Formats: sequence, structure tokens, C-alpha cells
Amino acid sequence: LGLALYAGSLCTAGTAAFLYHDYCVIGAGPSGLQAAYFLQQAGRDYIVFERSHAPGSFFALYPRHRKLISINKRYTGKSNSEFNLRHDWNSLLSHNRRLLFQHYSHDFFPDADTMVRYLEDFASQLELRIQYNTAIVHVMLERDERAWNGHYFLLTDQDRQNYKCSSLLVATGMWVPNVVNFPGSEYVEGYETVSINPEDFAGQTVLILGRGNSAFETAENILGVTNFIHMVSRSRVRLSWATHYVGDLRAINNGLLDTYQLKSLDGLLEGDLEDLAIVKDKKGKLHITLRFYLEDRNTSASIDSVTLPQDELDNFATRAPYDRVIRCLGWKFDFSIYNRSLRMMPGKGNKKKYPQIKPSYESRGTRGLFVLGTASHSVDFRMSAGGFIHGFRYTTRAVHRLLENRHHGVPWPSTAHPITQLTNSIIKRVNEASGLYQMFSVLADIILLRDFFTAFEYLEEYPVGVLAELETQTGRKAPNGLFVVIMEYGRNFSGADKDVFYYNRAVGEAQHAWQSNFLHPVIYYYKRLPTEREMRVRPPDWPLPRPDAVHHIVEDFLTDWTAPNAHILPLRRFLENCLSTDLRNFFAESCFLFAFTRQKLPPFCQLGYVGMQGLLGSQGLRRRAVEAGLLEDYALTDFSGDRTPDGHEGSQDQLLRDHEIPVRPLQHLVNAKDE
Repeated sequence: LGLALYAGSLCTAGTAAFLYHDYCVIGAGPSGLQAAYFLQQAGRDYIVFERSHAPGSFFALYPRHRKLISINKRYTGKSNSEFNLRHDWNSLLSHNRRLLFQHYSHDFFPDADTMVRYLEDFASQLELRIQYNTAIVHVMLERDERAWNGHYFLLTDQDRQNYKCSSLLVATGMWVPNVVNFPGSEYVEGYETVSINPEDFAGQTVLILGRGNSAFETAENILGVTNFIHMVSRSRVRLSWATHYVGDLRAINNGLLDTYQLKSLDGLLEGDLEDLAIVKDKKGKLHITLRFYLEDRNTSASIDSVTLPQDELDNFATRAPYDRVIRCLGWKFDFSIYNRSLRMMPGKGNKKKYPQIKPSYESRGTRGLFVLGTASHSVDFRMSAGGFIHGFRYTTRAVHRLLENRHHGVPWPSTAHPITQLTNSIIKRVNEASGLYQMFSVLADIILLRDFFTAFEYLEEYPVGVLAELETQTGRKAPNGLFVVIMEYGRNFSGADKDVFYYNRAVGEAQHAWQSNFLHPVIYYYKRLPTEREMRVRPPDWPLPRPDAVHHIVEDFLTDWTAPNAHILPLRRFLENCLSTDLRNFFAESCFLFAFTRQKLPPFCQLGYVGMQGLLGSQGLRRRAVEAGLLEDYALTDFSGDRTPDGHEGSQDQLLRDHEIPVRPLQHLVNAKDE
């Protein structure tokens, strides 16, 4: 008995060694909280690990000068909540209308402390399951055929407590500072620790390494008290209004560009930081030289024995000594906690600061490991908003939907409609959908055609990078072709060297819609689902492979694509050409006539009039149709009088009594509300 009890205690201890959850989320920043919300709404077993004592710890320190560059537009002139999210860059998605950022700040560019308070409320009011003061220090795999993905994820925290998960969601963000090592780099102050008190820089000469928003934010803070500020980086400045990328330099921080171009001592330089060297003189001044001047010398040699560029080129740009050098080079992903078994590899080129992931946000090296939030930005780096709250709140939802289908058999949410509602459905989405608008060229609505083009199924905000895998990723079939609705900028309109304010920069005519420059809807039509090979060899800068047909809805100054002639009519005709059917809406009289004069009725008549459905006629409706030129002006019995309960026999009897029914062919789309 004693041996049995001892063995049982060992088993219990072994079981308790690993605390199991289906889903583990590392990080309680915005993307971690967003993932937790969706998991909780679906009733899944999950836990969020946060190393700090509260959510959103990154925003407790950054940005250092506390001004966010994400807009908080409280007024749009519209009450549509989905549309308003297009201009709310800070709120996370939830069912609680009180958890909108507009209720926390009235500032257009809010304070970072407000973001911290907002994230704390989001976590507490929604009762998300977060384990604070838990730093995950090691992650590895345990092979097991019984696991969802053929392995479990084993996590260890700072107290050596172990956790086991079937699926791992990494939402740690980018928090490791980028550091460039060169001779004298020990004299450089980091953005993460430099003083934010302008008085500490009074009368000083400052060199800033970097050219992103953190660099310009730092310069903006001390612009009025320094002798001058120089800024050096390997690439030229990229303005967000030219690149249409919100991660590039924003107008709120670009005061130094004014003082540079208006010759007020400040300036910008281009150069490879790894070629630099810094030498400190006896007075504490910092001199900029080049690395190759020090290659054959002792790097600790005095300034008098070191060759400076101005010794050979007396007008060398940075010949004046600096009091301080500040590093503002951004951040990179922390790979240190992941065991080699996970094969978490950095990207290549300008994406090396991000982990390698697929367009589905799943790690390229390990199935079941998904990267969320800022760290997932490699999918749309320098293209869309996936590295920011107003972008990754939608990509996080997309990942959740992929997981729901993969592990729980819950297909991607969809709605089914008759084909007569196709035009209206597209127009509604392009005018209000926030996910399409913010994650342009990355997320798209998918329209799956059904039942010989008499119906369709509508899927919202699917990652187009995995379009070839749509059937397996969503649980929806696409045997009859599909439409893809996406938002795009013009092909040659965005770039650091582009003049986006040139004359005649906008297109206004529907026939020139394909030349639209500003963000506008594009509809791709495929007779069959594209293959993975077609996705790989698609044209450069195309989000999708070459379609069987494509339609651009002309850009609109108000981003309001509801103009009957410029927007709706060309779209409807494009859809009709693709489907070889008539998508117009008709009055009952026209359907009655078509029944005697055509072999095939338009879908609207098939689904409405023949099915004893549709809008009942009235004198007021007829008068409006006559005034619009849609029907001839002839006497008609008042339908508001006595009639049979279903309202159809009376109208048909009247038509049969008429010797002639002069109905003009319809040349224009009839709005459903006007019928």
C-alpha cells in the first residue's frame, strides 16, 4: 500500500509539472488582448502570459515623449460603427461599445498613458484570463502524435514553472532595441534611456542616428533648445503621405525637415552607420570619423593621433564636434527564448528584424505557432497597416478564424444571399468595411458562387496570401468560381520619391477607373480557385494572380462609392458580364411581360415575381416610376383598393384586361429602395 501511494504521488507530481492549456498567448499587449478576447468569446481554453504587472507594458515606456501617432478621430459625420473604425486607430475589437478609445481621450493624437489605461480596462472589464508577472524564458517542442499539430509547446517561466500548450500565439511585439556596433559606439545614448527633458540639451549640438518616427520624435522634443541637430541614416527620409505607409515619417514629427530645408542649421545626411566611428576628445566632445581611419590604429588612441575626415576634406559635413549622439534605430523581435526545435528564424533583408511567417501568420518552421501583432508585420511590411493596432486587430481575428476551422471544425463565418443581392452586398462592404480599408492589399472579401450563379456565399476579410488554400483554411468550397473584393492604391502612386500632390493626381471618370491612384475597391473574378503556383508567380506588386476579369471602382474624393452612374452601374455591368446574367431589378409588370416574351427570366423575376414575392405596386410607386421614365404613363387600377390577400391576383387581372402593356426597356439600374 505504501509503495502504491508513493507511485501515485509521483504520477501526480509529474502531471502537475506541466500546466496544460489548449492555447497559450505570450504577451498581453494589444494583439495579445485581442487574441484573448476572440478565444474567450469562442469558449476556448487559453491563458495569456505577461511579464509585467499590467497589460500594455510597452506603452508604459514608449513612445518616450508620450505622444502617439495613431489618430483618434471622434467625429466622421456618420453613425455607422464599422465605418467609424476606419478612422479609429486605437480601439480593439469587442462587443462592448464602451471600450472604444474615443471614450478615453479627446485628443487627435492621444497620450500613451491613456493607451495604458485603455488596455487595462479592456483586460479587466472583459475578464480576460491573463497571468501577470510571468516571463516566459524558454519555449521548446515535445513530439506527440496525439497533439493537434503533432507536437506540444513546452513553456518555462522565470520561476521554472512549466506549461504545455497545443497551439502557441506569440504576441510579444518588437521590444529589443536595434544596436549598431562601431568604434566609439559606447559613447552613444539609446532612445530607451535618453533624457526627455529638453533643458538637458540646452545649448548642445546633437547627432541622431536613425530616421524613423522615434528619431524625429526625439528631435522634435529638443528642436528649440539645441545649437543644431544632425540626423544620419543609411536611407533617405520616407514621408508617410508619399509612401502611404503609416510607419514612415508622420507630419506630427517632421519639424526638423522645415529647419533643414529653410537653412536653420539642422540637417539630414545619408550614410552607412557601420562605416562610422566616434572619437572623444579631452573636453568630452564627440568627433565623427570613418572606421577605416582607425583600422590600423588603437581605437583608444587620443584625438590628436587619429585622422579625421576633415584633415583630408576640409568641408566634411560632420566636421563640427557633437555633445551627444543618440541612437534611435527602432526595435527587433526577441528570438532568444525559442529553442532550436521551433526553427524560429529571422527574415531576410529589411525583414530580418521579424520572424519568418507565412501569409497565414503561421511560423514557416513550426506548425501551430502563430505570430500576432507588430511582430507579424513581415507579411505586409512597408505596404499596409499590419504592424499597428488598426491593422493587426483584423489580422488577429483572421488567425482566430483559421484556428477555429482547423482545430474545432468551425467554418469561416459567411452569409448566403440570392445572386440579385450581389451588387448591393459589394457596395455595402466597400463603403463601410474597416478591415478591408485598413488592411488594403492584404485582407479581402471572398464571394463564392453557388447553384449555377443563382446564389453566393460571402466571406469577410480573408488573407489573400493564402487564397489558394481557401477551401482547407475556411471549410468552404469554391467549385463554381469566385470574386475577390480588395482595396488598393494605384500601382505607381506610392514611394519615397513620388510627388503625390501633382496636378491632375485624381481620376474622376468611370472609364478611367483602372488608373485610379488613391485607395479604391478592386474586384477580381476567377472561374476557378487560383493554385499555389499561380500565387507564387503572380506579377510583381500584385496582391493576387492574374484574374479572368478585373474591375476597378473609380476612386472617390469622399471615399463614398455610392454614385449610381460612376460607381454602381459599371460594377453591375462587370458582374453581369462575368456571370452572363441580368442583375437588374424590375417592376412586377416587366417581369410579367418577360414571362411571355423571353425564354429565360432575369434572376430578380425568377426569385421574386415568379416566386410570388417582391414589392407590391401602388399609385405612389407607379408615379415615381413614370417620372423616372421607367414606365409609360397609362391608367392603372389603384392597388390600394380591394384585392386578394396575397396581393397578386388583382394586379394580374388588371394586366390581362389591358389590350396593350407598353413597358419601356430598362436602361438603368433601379435602386431597390426606389422600387
